[in-house]
Amino acid sequence: MNEFVVALGWFGLFAPVALGAIGSAWGCALGGSAAIGAMLDSDGGYGRFIGVSLMPSSQVIYGIVIMFSLQQPTIDAANGAALFGIGLLSGVTMLYTGIRQGEVLASAIHASKAKPEIFGISLAPAAVLEGFSVFALVFALVLSGSIPA
Repeated sequence: MNEFVVALGWFGLFAPVALGAIGSAWGCALGGSAAIGAMLDSDGGYGRFIGVSLMPSSQVIYGIVIMFSLQQPTIDAANGAALFGIGLLSGVTMLYTGIRQGEVLASAIHASKAKPEIFGISLAPAAVLEGFSVFALVFALVLSGSIPA
């Protein structure tokens, strides 16, 4: 049983990075595809489309920070379950917010093609999703301090 908990602990240690990377890649692909389409229909402002399509990349950065905060001298039965829970749940948050942020950004890019003056305000929902990622990051950092070494 202890080996299983240790394996879960290792999974939890790497989950924030792996799931954050998947969410970032997926979200950037969604935003990037919309940016490329918008460039075909626009006469300028290409940089802003590409720039905002990269917003979901922050989820993998948060995942890396969480992974480093979860590192322990040893992973054993005493801390494996905590590492698993914190790592998996924060990783799932990064995955979900990265994908959804990409969808929101794709919508913002499409909308701003027809009405360029709404570009800035159309990014507000993506910023809210970024906030949820930051909340998960902060909570993971706080909880990582209570894991038994």
